[in-house]
Amino acid sequence: MKSILLAFQLLVICCAAFGQTTRKAYPLAKTDGLQPIRVQLKQVIYQGKTAVMVIDTAQGITSELKYARLTDASFHNGTIEVELAGKPSGKAGATARGFVGIAFRITEQNTAFECIYLRPTNGRAEDQVRRNHSVQYISYPDYPWEKLRKESPEKYESYVDLEVGKWTKVKIIVQDATARLYVHGADQPTLLVLDLKHGPAQHGGIGLWIGSGTEAYFRNLVVTTTK
Repeated sequence: MKSILLAFQLLVICCAAFGQTTRKAYPLAKTDGLQPIRVQLKQVIYQGKTAVMVIDTAQGITSELKYARLTDASFHNGTIEVELAGKPSGKAGATARGFVGIAFRITEQNTAFECIYLRPTNGRAEDQVRRNHSVQYISYPDYPWEKLRKESPEKYESYVDLEVGKWTKVKIIVQDATARLYVHGADQPTLLVLDLKHGPAQHGGIGLWIGSGTEAYFRNLVVTTTK
């Protein structure tokens, strides 16, 4: 009887370890713990809420390598949740959309990452084609948005209702080579990516990502990792 009980306890422990999850919250009330990569950071109050402001400091359209990297985050599979807001900066060109999102599985040298982001000015544009490009997946450096759109039209973009500069809840669930984007607390994903370009084994950091000509705000980041 004792041997059976011991075996059962060991089984429970092994199952718990196999399905272990780790959850960490980042209020983003300060810029501490963030490494700026080709961006400027500032602690601000935005629409009555404490947040970290991330702004593009370059002129014109430049590399997609722009984010505030969490210095203590390591991510492979799991869930990333955040509140964010984005809009074109005062010096942005006519093609700026307020690009704002999350980079994940960033390599140590910042040479490669996956990314899902929003284009807030497209959400309510008076142009259906622009609306269809409200959210986007990219994989740096080999799969920028223009290449993905040309080679696989509509596969890596989708529509969701967005307002420029408004706080938006975003959740990204990543499992091996798959990522799902949920917006506004919806039960169904806005975007499905079934073939993350860096493959199922890549892991790495997390970044508060922006595109060219953008000023963005982030708060209440929660990262849940699964093993």
